[in-house]
Amino acid sequence: MTPGEGGQVNTYIQLWTVGNYHWYLKQNLYFGSDPQRAPAYVSWDPERPLRLHLVTRGWASLNYDWGWSTDRSHGEDGQDNANVAVIDGDKVLVSTFRQCVVPPPMCAYDLQLPAPVNLVTFQRQSTNELAALTADGHISVYGQGTGEQSEPAAGLRGFRSVTHPPQLKTTYRVAVDQEEPLALRLLLWLSDDVFLGVVGCTEGPSQSKLLILGPSEAQGPQPTLEIRSHVEVEGHVISMCHSSKTGTVALQLEDGQIRKFLWDSLKPSVVEWQDSTGCRINFPDPCVQTALFTIEEEHLLGLTDRSHLFVGETEVASNVSSFVVYDDFLLLTTHSHTCRCLRLSTLTVKGLQVALAADGQNQNDQNDETLRRVERGSRIVTVVPQDTRLILQMPRGNLETIHHRALVLAQLRKWLDSQKFREAFECMRKLRINLNLIYDHSPKVFLESVETFLRQLDSINHINLFLTELKEEDTTTTMYPCSVNTTGQSAPVACGKKVDIVCDALRCTMESMDQHKYCLSILTSHVKKTVPELEIALQKVHELRVNPPSAANAVSAEEALKYLLFLVNVNELYEHSLGTYDFDLVLMVAEKSQKDPKEYLPFLNMLKTLEPNYQRYTIDKHLKRYRKALHHLSKCGEEHFNETLNLVKDQRLYSEALGLYPTDSPQYKALSCAYAEYLVEQQQAEQAGLLLWRCGEATRALQAFVGSASWRNALCVAEQIPLPSDQLALLARDLAEKLIELRRYTEAAILLERYAKDCEEAISALITGAVWEEALRLVYLYNRQDIIETNLKPALLEACSSQTSYLEVQRAMFTRHKTRLAVVRELKEKARLELLDEDVPDCPEAELYSEASSVMTGSHAGSKYSHSNSRISSRSSKNRRKAERKKLSLKEGSPLEDMALLHALAEIIHSVDKMREEVHSLLKALVLFQFDGQAGRLQQAYGEALQMIEVALPEVWQEGLQQTQAPITGPNSTANSIMASFQQPRPSATQDSETPPPPKMRNGVKWKLSILK
Repeated sequence: MTPGEGGQVNTYIQLWTVGNYHWYLKQNLYFGSDPQRAPAYVSWDPERPLRLHLVTRGWASLNYDWGWSTDRSHGEDGQDNANVAVIDGDKVLVSTFRQCVVPPPMCAYDLQLPAPVNLVTFQRQSTNELAALTADGHISVYGQGTGEQSEPAAGLRGFRSVTHPPQLKTTYRVAVDQEEPLALRLLLWLSDDVFLGVVGCTEGPSQSKLLILGPSEAQGPQPTLEIRSHVEVEGHVISMCHSSKTGTVALQLEDGQIRKFLWDSLKPSVVEWQDSTGCRINFPDPCVQTALFTIEEEHLLGLTDRSHLFVGETEVASNVSSFVVYDDFLLLTTHSHTCRCLRLSTLTVKGLQVALAADGQNQNDQNDETLRRVERGSRIVTVVPQDTRLILQMPRGNLETIHHRALVLAQLRKWLDSQKFREAFECMRKLRINLNLIYDHSPKVFLESVETFLRQLDSINHINLFLTELKEEDTTTTMYPCSVNTTGQSAPVACGKKVDIVCDALRCTMESMDQHKYCLSILTSHVKKTVPELEIALQKVHELRVNPPSAANAVSAEEALKYLLFLVNVNELYEHSLGTYDFDLVLMVAEKSQKDPKEYLPFLNMLKTLEPNYQRYTIDKHLKRYRKALHHLSKCGEEHFNETLNLVKDQRLYSEALGLYPTDSPQYKALSCAYAEYLVEQQQAEQAGLLLWRCGEATRALQAFVGSASWRNALCVAEQIPLPSDQLALLARDLAEKLIELRRYTEAAILLERYAKDCEEAISALITGAVWEEALRLVYLYNRQDIIETNLKPALLEACSSQTSYLEVQRAMFTRHKTRLAVVRELKEKARLELLDEDVPDCPEAELYSEASSVMTGSHAGSKYSHSNSRISSRSSKNRRKAERKKLSLKEGSPLEDMALLHALAEIIHSVDKMREEVHSLLKALVLFQFDGQAGRLQQAYGEALQMIEVALPEVWQEGLQQTQAPITGPNSTANSIMASFQQPRPSATQDSETPPPPKMRNGVKWKLSILK
């Protein structure tokens, strides 16, 4: 109470709060000097926080619901200072977080007003301008000044002010009935001269009135905001929000209903909030903070005092403590101590609900750029537009600035798209973002803008840092994947490795711009290639030493070499300098290293005494560059040929050595003989024979061809030698024996007939090999029909009997394996169903019990075999093959028995199918000699075997066996769909990889004889 006019007493109610050891006056309710309007009773609601009950002496009852809000500027461009205003009585404390981060009660500047402030609102277009509503019903508008900035104070020489407080532009009197305290409950600054206010309605206690306020055209002693239009609303409006992008104004009533205010139409009106389908949308509960944003369509986002976050009538989270909508992002903090940053353009409302439901629960959250752990109780204050900073306030009042990874990457992509390489590089360097992103984000654009990149960085150290961080990994797919398809992201237009492409592009551009200024970076581009070009880098250093540049920004040879030693190990650099054969360069590197002169001077002095080619050979051999050493040694003359031959044998450089000598030289012949000896040791005797034959070593070539059973080449060499006829016949018999051992009967018969002149042995070889037609030809050619009775017919009957017995065995095995496979599959299916009946669908073994599964545990399948096979060491291929054989055992009850049966059946089918040609030839020979009965039985047995296999193939290799169907899980799945997916037969990954494909029968091969039908 304070004294008023005429001795009357003015009555006030003030709301104070404390924070950071400072008391703030947040609200000032003025009841005037009328005793009947003075409050007689004031009390806080015992159940609902921040609800104030008040009864005046005139028996008027007033109820106030208060709520906390953060008054921040809403700009999204770089001109917005990220202003946040704090009401402190007759002052407004403003912090500009773009320039400084100071916690209240400190601030960047404060605005002094003539009366206590009740409301603050920021302009939507000129976002650094604000308006303050004072308790006496006036609105003070502040904006950035247009005058010249003052010079720095004398005591602050050299300093300049980075932020300037706004100036008071005008103070409006609001033409609203001020009989009740806080008559203007809510205030929104829509445009330059348009305000939207909410007042109580005198026609009804549960109505509100929306007022569109604008400057009055009438001239008066004080500017006035007059009511241009008004709209009555059924219910109390408790919050308003405005979207500067769409111009939409959304209202929330005290029961959570949502309304849309059409303020920019000819006749302002309030309509129900509807979605794209025409359905009405309301909040299930009243929200203390609201904001408009767009996901497919415009939605109203609301946060209740119970931490429930709603998008319209859909609850998307229940543990949110604060949120803010910025650009295309929704940033929020949760009670699980995380800060989420979600890109709205990539989400749906359902996707947003799923993303927030998995807050901190997934094991892969540590790699999720949308999630960041924060201190307990953190709340969002504001986001700095067109920057990477997010301001959080801790429960104890202090402020912290974090750079959320999602915001950082989004801003970096904007900078890179607009080719602001310097800003992007500085941010990445400060926040430890991999510099490969500069190239990976848009390879084509980067390669076209290399000169711009260099001019913007304008720092040798920064260019070198970029080059040294290059690696072949594409960071846009591994470290920083982006779900938004941007126009900049494209594959490299050039072929080759990324590091080489970037190094070459930068080096060429730097050499064309100023090779002296960028000397160190040019050296870095040589060293950082996938195959470092150290010799070229050393040569450039040597050129600097021989011809020192005169440019002012040039680098001396000493500095360049010192920098090169920083990049490369000194011993490695010394070896490469030695490989240039330039002793001045070697001495220059050695002097800069920590090597003792006694280590390298004797060796260098010895090299200087040698002939140039032998000197280079010695250096290359020392550096283990044996191909270069061989090239130089071959030029040293015949006296060093033995050394050359030893080098070739030691390092196996036979092919390279043969190319260094003429084909008619003795050195070529010696190298060919040495190469042939090596090939014989490697079991490649035929190739050895070719080398020996072409260099004139016919006798050794004949031995090599005989050893490799290359009989045609052997006979050619024998004719070239030439061999006597008796030795040629012996050679032919030796070769024929080798061919018979290799089951090459037709070729052996040719040798025996034509070169050994032994037709009987030739016919015998053909009969042994079942080459019936060729055997008959030789029988009649040499008039040896006696062999038909003595050898051919008995062999035919024996072959027929053998084939018939073999087919019977194969059919019996096929039938037995097929029957057992059906039994095994039935057992597996029964075990799988029993496991599912136990109501354990999430058991890790459930997916193993499928139609193609063969892993059976002792508790469910009664198998006495454990799974120890999977732990068998695979240290060698022999062990692996042994493990595979043991795993695919045909023993009943063994693990993977069904897979073993499938493999066995496939082998039987392949062996029976490949008999077609052999059976066809045998049938023709049997018919020729009137063994029709035996031939008919063989044809019938083989036909029945093939038909049995054809009929059984679909049964053995069932259609679903090769198709793996994964269980259907995920956020859009139901319990029934997941259970159904588990009940579907599915082979496990191990079994699917081991399942043999169904064999293909060669039905196009004709084998039957129609005369036997």
